[in-house]
Parts: sequence; structure tokens; C-alpha cells
Amino acid sequence: QVQLVESGGGLVQAGGSLRLSCAASVRTARNYVSGWFRQAPGKEREFVAAISLFGDTTLYADSVKGRFTISRDNAKNTVSLQMNNLKTEETAVYYCAARRGLSPKATGGDYDYWGQGTQVTVSS
Repeated sequence: QVQLVESGGGLVQAGGSLRLSCAASVRTARNYVSGWFRQAPGKEREFVAAISLFGDTTLYADSVKGRFTISRDNAKNTVSLQMNNLKTEETAVYYCAARRGLSPKATGGDYDYWGQGTQVTVSS
């Protein structure tokens, strides 16, 4: 069982930046592909970014390419999401997820473990 805890959410103005972190409860977190998803009020959960076991492969939603960067530190069992130039429409609860496997995936159903989420609010 892998427990994931997100942190770093908060209130930021449009155009600002936030860095989200996801801490895993097990040392073997390095054996899991990690991803970030988000869900805005009244909307379905959507994929944001994912990273492979060793961080050599990343996958991004088209809407965040060039602005968001996912990274991982396997020594610290953490995965981070640097979000720059945030937009108001990106207000959502952001979730960290993990899955066994080698490749990052953009589908939530491919992930086995989820965090509780962290709120990101982007004001105009």
C-alpha cells in the first residue's frame, strides 16, 4: 500500500507560480510511475503530467506544456510539479497518483494509488 500526501497548494494570482509536492509513504516509491491530475468544480478529473520511474520520460497535457514541470527525487520519495504562469481556469484540486509500471500514463484509471489532493486557487 502506498500513501501519497500532497502539499504546496494555495492562493496565487494569475500569472504566478506554485510548486506542488507529493510525498510517498514507502521507500519503494521509486518503483512507481507518478502523475498529477486535477479536478475543477463541476468538471471531470483531467490529466496534468506524469513522470517515469527514473525521471527520464515525462508526459504533459497540451494545456500545460511549457509552463509546468514535473520532477522526482527518488532518494526523498517525492514528486514535484512546478507550475508557472498559472491561469484562473486552472483553479482545481490537484491530485498526486502512482502506478506500477514503466511508462507514464495520461489516464486516471491506469493509476493504483491517489493522494487526498491539494487546493490550488488562481485569482484574477
